[in-house]
Amino acid sequence: QVQLVESGGGLVQAGGSLRLSCAISGRTFISSASGWFRQAPGKEREFVAAINWSGGRTYYADSVKGRFTISRDNAKKTVYLQMNSLKPEDTAVYYCAANPGSLELLLSSIEYDYWGQGTQVTVSS
Repeated sequence: QVQLVESGGGLVQAGGSLRLSCAISGRTFISSASGWFRQAPGKEREFVAAINWSGGRTYYADSVKGRFTISRDNAKKTVYLQMNSLKPEDTAVYYCAANPGSLELLLSSIEYDYWGQGTQVTVSS
């Protein structure tokens, strides 16, 4: 059984920063590809960032490249999303996802088997 629990969301002014955390439980964490997605009201869930099992490879959506950083601490079984220079258009519910069977970068939501409950990020102008 794999469980994901996000934390770190909140309300921040434009230009500010937040760090999201995703604690992943389960024996297969170290071999899990992981990613972050977001969903704004009235919009479809969209890809934000992905990281492979070792943390050696990352990939970002163009909309967040240069502002967001995904990382992982396998000893703590946690994946992070550092968000800097936040914009009002970053407002959304952010979800972390994991696929224990993959060592690769996964960019599509359909490639992930497990999801967290989501954490709200609101950026005021």
